[in-house]
Amino acid sequence: MTTEAERAPAGAGGPDDAEVGRRFAAGEEQALAWAYERWAAQVHGMAVRAFGPGPDAEDVTQQVFVSAWTGRAGYRPEQGPLPAWLTGVCRHKIADTWARRDRQRRVTEAAVAELNAAPARGPAPVDSTVADRVLLLGELDRLGQPQRGIIELAFFADLTHTQIAERTGLPLGTVKSHIRRTLERLRDRLEVDGAALHA
Repeated sequence: MTTEAERAPAGAGGPDDAEVGRRFAAGEEQALAWAYERWAAQVHGMAVRAFGPGPDAEDVTQQVFVSAWTGRAGYRPEQGPLPAWLTGVCRHKIADTWARRDRQRRVTEAAVAELNAAPARGPAPVDSTVADRVLLLGELDRLGQPQRGIIELAFFADLTHTQIAERTGLPLGTVKSHIRRTLERLRDRLEVDGAALHA
């Protein structure tokens, strides 16, 4: 049974939180806008506490709402309020981002270890594979979002273009064009940096 308090608007911004949750679960796009307006700051605050202000926190905030909307069938309003569910989604996205960072760190450390293991006698030629990996990691750090996230999903998480589109909520064509343009940019940078390194 709906109470008067639940029917009453939460202010000029629309229905109360419980109603927003029910409409969100029902797939009303306006409910997504209300949810973002009401709880994006809370989600972003969690991400900032995990990573500090910057691209990672912003990316996690965006991922939470994209993932929550595409996975809204898993939300049950009768089991708890929408902001609590969004908090759970945010925790998972924060954990995913830490895992990605850890994978990148391990790859970088392995590349540096391989580089350091090279014989120290004379100016030994640089192993081009190791050098390219180090250069590639440096270039990834320069990429903005969503390009960096898409490339990481493709090459670190080994997802297909279709899976990346589903994970990010971006159209398949956009994912493909981001990957193509980013790979072209990375190839050009690696050719320039690699030529300088091997000179």
